[in-house]
Order: sequence, then structure tokens, then C-alpha cells
Amino acid sequence: MSIVVNLDVMMAKRKMSLGELAQKVDITMANLSVLKNNKARAVRFSTLEAICKALDCQPGDILEFVEDGEDADEKKE
Repeated sequence: MSIVVNLDVMMAKRKMSLGELAQKVDITMANLSVLKNNKARAVRFSTLEAICKALDCQPGDILEFVEDGEDADEKKE
């Protein structure tokens, strides 16, 4: 995968649960979970905007580009 979603990291930094974020963003917990677990194939800009507003962050704090064959954990080291 080339784009990694670090939503769980931002949620932990903001001490926000999946349920709380889902309520603030007005999205189902199931859809938010798909995004959080890197299973989403697309995300609407309006959803990304609402997530960024709720977590007080930038899109780059949530989305990360990782070269093919490179693990996201390897990139952070």
C-alpha cells in the first residue's frame, strides 16, 4: 500500500475514542474503522476535513505516503 492512514496515532494523541470521533464527524463507526485500519480505498475530502477539524490536525498528520515495499514502521525509524 502506498498511502498509510495514521488515524489511530492522532486519535491516541488527542485521547479520543473511535466512537467519539465517529459522533463528531457524523460517520458510522464501521466506516471510520475501515479508514483507521487501512482498508479504505478512498476518502471524501469532506470526511477528511471533518476528521481534521475534530482532531485539530492537518491531512498530512493522518495520511502518509510510503514507498512500495517499505513498511510504515521502517520509515519512522
